[in-house]
Amino acid sequence: MLRTICLGSCISVQGIVVGKTKDGKLVVRVDDKTFVGWPVSEARAA
Repeated sequence: MLRTICLGSCISVQGIVVGKTKDGKLVVRVDDKTFVGWPVSEARAA
């Protein structure tokens, strides 16, 4: 599943979810790199 995470106040990464940490962060993979960050909330339909 493709998800977007926040690494900081101005940096976000979009990649394939490969895991979840105990504190609620998501682990995503982009090419050969993995990133850990807070998930971006999904948009709601109007």
